[in-house]
Amino acid sequence: MKKVNVAIIGAGIGQKHYNAYLQLPDLFEVSAICDTNVARAEAFVAPQSQTKLTADFDEILSDPDIELVDICLPPHLHFSFTARAMQAGKDVICEKPLSNSVADVDRLIAISKETGRTVYPVFQYRFGNGIARLMALIESGLAGRAFVASMETHWNRDAVYYAVDWRGTWKGEQGGAILGHAIHMHDLLSFVLGSVDNVYAKVDTRVNEIEVEDCAALAIQMTSGALATSSVTLGGATNTTRLRFCFEGLTAESGSNPYAPAEGDWTFTARAPVTQEKVDAVIAATPEQEGGQVGFSRQVFNAMRGLESEFVNIAEARRSIEFVSAVYQSARSGLPVSLPMKDGDPTYQGWIPT
Repeated sequence: MKKVNVAIIGAGIGQKHYNAYLQLPDLFEVSAICDTNVARAEAFVAPQSQTKLTADFDEILSDPDIELVDICLPPHLHFSFTARAMQAGKDVICEKPLSNSVADVDRLIAISKETGRTVYPVFQYRFGNGIARLMALIESGLAGRAFVASMETHWNRDAVYYAVDWRGTWKGEQGGAILGHAIHMHDLLSFVLGSVDNVYAKVDTRVNEIEVEDCAALAIQMTSGALATSSVTLGGATNTTRLRFCFEGLTAESGSNPYAPAEGDWTFTARAPVTQEKVDAVIAATPEQEGGQVGFSRQVFNAMRGLESEFVNIAEARRSIEFVSAVYQSARSGLPVSLPMKDGDPTYQGWIPT
């Protein structure tokens, strides 16, 4: 089957995307890498590579051989570059966050419909054996009703991290730990337990001298009635990510890998009358799943080539941005905020302070 020709825009986090494509050589050809600092790409692309390096985004858009544009730029550029790429006839992968408002996501949805192009938002935490086994247990009926969930995003980000000029600012980063660090965990919460009904949030800047928040505590109620908590800080001594789901029939706990919680060592403990034997049987029958960016990229290829796919769609990105909007709205109002969010709500057009 024909490979997908992809261009990576941004050679920072784009290097991780590049390495993922190299692990799928039968599926992807990295035709170009675009960065205003071409030397950044030169540092990791092999000298004998046929990958074109350029600083000109218009050159990428005008290349008829490039089917997919993978946007790995600072957050404030995501909306405009995604829109331009679709309007040029390209499908798009875009790093999180897709935009800085629900309104802009709705504009991208409209452009997607007009152009027939697809946006694949990057939520690579969904891919890995841990989440695959949890979803299999839910689908088997053994998990039963969800009671509660807890999430920890406890990372260590100091002044050196924020020495990059656009980080830690509303203009450049568009938000703090809620947007840039915990967004994947909150996507996993909805992926596993369904839609959020309401959220009550407290946020603060306690670790670094930056404009945006670096600590948060959230109380969340799902549409199903399940309750969840999320603890977020960039002042951890280590980088730790952890999830725990308590269901009627079992409890599921992740390991503490900070950047790949869907992977690693999960434990699934039966709760009577469900037996451990039944839980273990479902786990044993669940196929191995590629994790992280590699697993995500394979699903994008499948979608683009008309194969069965579990790709992340733009509606799910909207749900993620909607949740971020609600968190900032709640933190400022001191009140819980209900979802879904609609035009006219206080943060529908954006959460960045004026």
